[in-house]
Formats: sequence, C-alpha cells, structure tokens
Amino acid sequence: MELQAIETGNPLGQFLRARRELVGPEDLGLPAATRRRVAGLRREEVAQLAGVSIDYYVRMEQGRERHPSPQVVDALARALALEEDATAHLHRLARRPSSRRRRPAARREEVGPGLVRMMAAWPHTPAVVLGRRLTVLAANPLGRALFGGHEHSGDLVRLVFLDPDGRDFYPDWDLAARNTVAALRAAAGADPDDPGLIEAVGELSLKSETFRRLWARHDIRQKTHETKRFRHPLVGELTLHYESLTVNGAPGQQLVVYHADPGSPSQDALSLLGSLTA
Repeated sequence: MELQAIETGNPLGQFLRARRELVGPEDLGLPAATRRRVAGLRREEVAQLAGVSIDYYVRMEQGRERHPSPQVVDALARALALEEDATAHLHRLARRPSSRRRRPAARREEVGPGLVRMMAAWPHTPAVVLGRRLTVLAANPLGRALFGGHEHSGDLVRLVFLDPDGRDFYPDWDLAARNTVAALRAAAGADPDDPGLIEAVGELSLKSETFRRLWARHDIRQKTHETKRFRHPLVGELTLHYESLTVNGAPGQQLVVYHADPGSPSQDALSLLGSLTA
C-alpha cells in the first residue's frame, strides 16, 4: 500500500474531512444536536463558521476546488480549531499543484561533517540527527546508546510501531505514538512525493492498525520540544527533555538534543549510560 493509495488524489479534501470529523459542535460554541448522523461537524457548520457558501465548501472536500485563497484557508483553520502546525499544513495543501508530478528518485540524506564533529564534542548530552522520515542519520555516542539495542534503533517511527520493544521502551506509548505520527504527517506535507516516505507509510499502515488509525486523523505537529520518558534496558527509566532544531544547510533534517534535569535520577542514569558505553 502506497501513500497515494491512502491519500488518493485529493489531499486537501481528505484533510478537511478528517479534521471536521474530530471537532464537536460544543467545542466551538454551537448547539449540540441530540442526534447527529456524522461524527464531528457537519459540512454546513464548517461553511458557516468559515464564512463561505456550503456549495464552495463541498467542492473543496470533493476535490473540485483545490486552491482556496489564503484568507479562506485561515477562515477554515479557525473554523476547525487548527493549531499553528496544522494551519501551515493546510496552506501548503492549498498551494499544491493540481497536476501530478513525476515521482522523483529517492534522495540520499547526508549529515554534514561539521555537525557530526559538533555532536561528538558533547560527551554528556545525547544528540541525534533525524531525516525527513524520522530515521536516525547520525548520532553521538550517548545518542546511539540511548536508542541502541532495538531491532529498529535507527528508525524512530518503526521503533514505536513495529519494534517488539517499542511499548516497553516508551512508557507513555500512546502519547509517543500520537506525536510520532503527527510529526511524520508534517514531513509528508512538506514532501509528499518522497518515495521513501510513501514506502514507509505503506508498510506501517499494513503492519500496524494503530498507525493506520492515527494516520487517518491527519494530526500535524512538528517536533519542537517535549519531555519524554524512556525505559532503557541498561539503566532503567529516564525522564529527558529535548529540543529539536532545524538544520538550515539540509532541509528536512532535525538536530534533536536531549538533557535531564540537573541533579535528578535521570541525570545519574545518563552518566551511568555514558560510562557503560564509553
């Protein structure tokens, strides 16, 4: 199953429909009907909230209108209560060319040697560089140790959904799963014709019902910063904060740096992990 098989040829309409079904009328101050034949908002409710005609909104969902103006996109985002990342994604969909482009050849993702040397100079700080599909392109020794020992250590999406250790490694697995899919969705919006991404989404959709369900929600969330718990096979549980920084010289790459609270058990566990893998 490929990404096109999941998305079909109407990504704007699919996004609008998926997000509409996730918003209840009571979330936006509308009267909640006792009986509703559809999940979430009705089409006419979205049209009313966005200030467009119902016919125009229906054409967008059906793919007969693919390029609404930026003003209409902003109005739709407000009507659907979209967050910043999802709003930016909706703008990208509205600007996307209608004609299918020839699928490009797979592009090799390489990490600059200067960035690799910089990470190596942080012996007490786990750091990894992630690619467009959340694969680990490079890591310093402590970063490799943090994610090491799993079948899919080099692929954070497959680590969550396909690895036998995934649910144990991420104690807050449901949250990790939602955020991972939302981050992959953001990457898909920026480069929807990436052959590797199409292949990955197809495999994950076939092998994981949870991934398939979360992918259908069309949640969009860039990796920025978060506090995450890990259960490491060597040093036990760690609570780490991370910051994700874009690599300006390599579009699509992210430098993710982890750290523990000073003096915390997690900092002690990181120090132990460093000594065990030195």
